[in-house]
Amino acid sequence: MTRLASAFTRAADQGHAALVTFVTAGDPAPNATAAILDALVAGGADVIELGMPFTDPMADGPAIQAANLRSLAAGTTTADVLAIATAFRARHPEVPMVLMGYANPMTRRGPEWFASAARDAGADGVICVDIPAEEDDSLGEALRAAGIGNVRLATPTTDAARLPAVLEGASGFLYYVSVAGITGLQQAATASIEAAVARLKAATDLPIAVGFGVRTPEQAAAIGRVADGVVVGSAIVELVGRHGADAAEPVRTYIESLKTALVAARKEVA
Repeated sequence: MTRLASAFTRAADQGHAALVTFVTAGDPAPNATAAILDALVAGGADVIELGMPFTDPMADGPAIQAANLRSLAAGTTTADVLAIATAFRARHPEVPMVLMGYANPMTRRGPEWFASAARDAGADGVICVDIPAEEDDSLGEALRAAGIGNVRLATPTTDAARLPAVLEGASGFLYYVSVAGITGLQQAATASIEAAVARLKAATDLPIAVGFGVRTPEQAAAIGRVADGVVVGSAIVELVGRHGADAAEPVRTYIESLKTALVAARKEVA
């Protein structure tokens, strides 16, 4: 978790929001993921989210659904995901990495097993989309015992009554899902994001990273002016879907454009 805290602090000290990037492990194949992850780092990503493929990714839109299916068709297993994570940690010892996915692959062998395996693979945090805060004992307790951040999700429908439950036991950062919908298809208005970030910052000291629907450098910059982090996933996954095993260079170029926009965004405000 120290790597996560350091990444957000370092980005703030450098005058920009942290760039949080997502790709699906094993897409287009397990042996192709390493080059794509390296391209994210080379392009300037501050935090890596490594998606664990699942048959029913209910929070995700068509792009990430397709990536999950491509990965599973290539034979990607949980063991493969952990091996990809372990190899990434060896190549990039200082870059924070978060495993993101759904409860079934994370809990079927028991939460303690998964937390231990994630720790041994070098993960700094876990985002489990479909375990609500009220069921924290399903995974959260094991993650905290292993020293892994339990990154929670807040949404536009997370009201003042429920927010304390979401924040209880959360660590690493808080992921604000900016739309009440699935990934990749729409983006909230900047004004609503600014109001939401202000509300969340009044309730927690955790960094606030905003995602869902961020595609262009201009969109990233607008969010980066008010949030601690900007999450981009579907647009990257679409590049992987388009270019396959040759996706590394297009991904690096795209990430560079996002990072350049984030760095410039706060300079403009200043």
